[in-house]
Amino acid sequence: MGIDVNDLRTLIIKPCLEAIGDYSETAENLLAGTAAQESLAGQQSYCDQTEGLGIYQITAAKHVETWDKYLIQFPDLASRVRGFASQQQFLKHPHSELIGNLSYATVIAWMIYRANGVDTSKMAQVNNLAQLWATHFNNGTGCTRNIEDFIATYRATILAADNHKLVA
Repeated sequence: MGIDVNDLRTLIIKPCLEAIGDYSETAENLLAGTAAQESLAGQQSYCDQTEGLGIYQITAAKHVETWDKYLIQFPDLASRVRGFASQQQFLKHPHSELIGNLSYATVIAWMIYRANGVDTSKMAQVNNLAQLWATHFNNGTGCTRNIEDFIATYRATILAADNHKLVA
């Protein structure tokens, strides 16, 4: 089972970024590339870790850290992020939101980038996106970030989206 790249971009990533006031083409492309790389289009992960959850492979510990160390500083932003989570499920099993709620997982992935000082003012070229991912996306897995792998995955999934490639 998978997600069409264009659907992920237009129905999940772009609306999420717009809702929190952080939309840019670079941010959209970066999150699409991150989802593709972390999920490797539904294939075995590029990393042998097993703790990551959902298409961004965010660990439960990183999820908690994002709330406790970053979002706590920005109550209005935290409220908007919380608005993406399910009413009851978030309270019972907050980490399951990273798996079953693509909008919430996308916003949390973006918060990880924000917390690590990502600058999306440069053009959305694949090499720049790969460098941003390698430098700023610490999802808690401890996996080594390989820029060449990101570039290859991005080209095979995101740039080939016209062929209806799936992300996860």
